[in-house]
This record gives sequence, C-alpha cells and structure tokens, in this order.
Amino acid sequence: MQITSKFTIAVHIITAIDYFNDDAKVTSNFLAGSVGANPVIVRTVMGSLKDAGIISISQGKSGIALAKGLDEITFYDIYKTINPVGEEGLFHFHENPNIECPVGRNIHSALDERLHQIQDKMETEMKSITVAEVAADVQKKIEAEG
Repeated sequence: MQITSKFTIAVHIITAIDYFNDDAKVTSNFLAGSVGANPVIVRTVMGSLKDAGIISISQGKSGIALAKGLDEITFYDIYKTINPVGEEGLFHFHENPNIECPVGRNIHSALDERLHQIQDKMETEMKSITVAEVAADVQKKIEAEG
C-alpha cells in the first residue's frame, strides 16, 4: 500500500508557507499553484494541518502562517495528521485466505507481527525527521540556482 500524495503535499505546503511568508500573502490558491494540485485538495490538506495546530489560517491580511516552528514539525506529525493509511495500518491484509489451506489458515498470524514491526520502525524514523531539514535543503537548492 502506498502513502497518499497528501503527505508530500502537506510537506510542500508547510515548506512554501515558511519560504514565502515574509514576501507574499500566502493563500490556498497561491499554494495550489506552487504544489501544482487542485485547490480543493490543497484546502483539504490545509484543513487537516490547521486542525492539528500546525498552521493557522486567517481571512485577513496575514493569510496562512505556521503555528509551529519547522523544527517542531516531524514527518510523523504530518503522517498522523493527514492519516494516509487506514486504521488497519500501513499493510492491508487480503480478506479471504483459504482456511482449508494450511498456508491460508496460518499466514495472517505469521505475518501480522512482522508487518507491525515494519510500520513501527517506519514511524519511529519519521519522528526523527523534521520539515526544517526539508526546508533547509530546498533553500540550498534555490541558492544554488542563483
């Protein structure tokens, strides 16, 4: 199963808010142009980020701003906010293994713990990566462009 593009859209939005905040009024349409996505999708992701306290949105002069520092926002925070995978977890188990088959009747119990371990390790790694790292890399690439 693949993590949806809403995750990378959220990282893009947060990075763009930080980059453009001092130079332009950041709006959902502005961000949709940067992301290259439908404004409705961008607004949906922004709503989730707002609900999580990651961004603030005002209709006034300030537009959209970060509610937390980039170094306080981890990939895990975004992952949980966007909820890119269902409640069953990262791996969706096929529903109907044949219980008449010795493999079919035992595969679920043989795989479950291993799949949970993989997801736990991925989530632990996500907790160690902040959007500040991404923003710094983007800034370096912009500066290299001249």
